Amino acid sequence: MLIDTYGRVATDLRVSLTDRCNLRCTYCMPEEGLQWLAKPDLLTDDEIVRLIRIAVTDLGVTEVRFTGGEPLLRPGLVGIVERCAALEPRPRMSLTTNGIGLKRTAAALKAAGLDRVNVSLDTLRPEVFKTLTRRDRHQDVLDGMAAAREAGLAPVKVNAVLMPGLNADEAPDLLAWAIREGYELRFIEQMPLDAQHGWKRDGMITAGDILESLRTRFTLTPEGSEERGSAPAERWKVDDGPHTVGVIASVTRPFCRACDRTRLTADGQVRTCLFATEETDLRAALRSDAPDGTVAEIWRKAMWGKKAGSGLDDPSFLQPDRPMSAIGG
Repeated sequence: MLIDTYGRVATDLRVSLTDRCNLRCTYCMPEEGLQWLAKPDLLTDDEIVRLIRIAVTDLGVTEVRFTGGEPLLRPGLVGIVERCAALEPRPRMSLTTNGIGLKRTAAALKAAGLDRVNVSLDTLRPEVFKTLTRRDRHQDVLDGMAAAREAGLAPVKVNAVLMPGLNADEAPDLLAWAIREGYELRFIEQMPLDAQHGWKRDGMITAGDILESLRTRFTLTPEGSEERGSAPAERWKVDDGPHTVGVIASVTRPFCRACDRTRLTADGQVRTCLFATEETDLRAALRSDAPDGTVAEIWRKAMWGKKAGSGLDDPSFLQPDRPMSAIGG
């Protein structure tokens, strides 16, 4: 079990498969990209599967989310999913992606055992997409989402970040579109995880702003805390249901007290929180031929030291040196 001193138990594992990405989203990285991890520093496919096996069989993890960077850029992704689907007990597996490669991989991922996907899409306007991501790939994302839906990777969840002066007015349009297409929409507050360290609290679109915008067109009824559990998104029924919309208010309404996550970076570091400034190295243990029990104990000790909260409201808060692309979302 991965328990911390506050009694929280981590059962949800986020695994970053690569720090590389084929978009250059303004809230994540600069236009020229970043200095990517060297291949020898990355966990191998075997190392990834071994760590997931330890997490599932020895540490009580029941959910695995593959992230990046862009996880579809990982050549061995389908094989990793297939091997993890064969574990006993079998974890539920999902993938967070920008959607560009989904059209060609959705069916294979479903056949390998992937359960569902989260796709990032911040705008319905191709020109705004190009400005936000610095790439002209809007239609590729839409096609990828449709392919995921057809393959049965359901529910297809859509993650949207609203930015002032770009897509801040699109919340109602995005929700109407998601309902029409049969997707689950979740808005995410912009977080201080950009490589440029340009995030400013007073310039972000808050959960309150998003809900106010949505209510200009829809009636929203809160689902309540019982239905939410440890999920990061507060959810509202739209026009009395059955459709819902979620808001992940990591900055203004943090959900740290119910957090059930543990994280692995692409280079094999345990992170207890997206905003942590410390990491614990599991890669070194793997490559020194440490037995599973030793690796599990290192992981337990790391999670035991998890802090009470993200620290975002602390005047002394420091943004992590590693950006979202290196940490895994």
